[in-house]
Amino acid sequence: MHFRAMSTRTIAGIWYFFTLIMISSYTANLAAFLTVEKVIYPIESAEELSMQTQIEYGCLGSGSTKAFFQDSNITTFKRMWNFMKGRPHVFMKKNDDGKTRVEKGGYAYLMESASIEYIVERNCNLTQIGGLLDTKGYGIATKKS
Repeated sequence: MHFRAMSTRTIAGIWYFFTLIMISSYTANLAAFLTVEKVIYPIESAEELSMQTQIEYGCLGSGSTKAFFQDSNITTFKRMWNFMKGRPHVFMKKNDDGKTRVEKGGYAYLMESASIEYIVERNCNLTQIGGLLDTKGYGIATKKS
């Protein structure tokens, strides 16, 4: 093929460049798709966690999370509380202790979602499973001036 006009050469060059970009994008996406490993979690929700016994779970030994499970009227959370109160070693003194125990494996730590998000963002080996257990917001109280 022999092009004489400049406009024909320009359009052919643009078409060639467009085709090259499309093929490169397709190849890169295909390679990325084929190399991504699907992570399979042993549990997907609080309900599943409460129905199994292989993974222990607990929370901070004092505070709002413990009070939430202790005072809950929801069957799943009652079951979880009964599991935890029968095993005092699942209650942690500090959230850092819970994080450390989770990293060792075989343990799930229950804590406020804002704290979990903070920890998960900074540690690639940890993840949050399921949605929120309860929907409570936080606020700041100050004196009016």
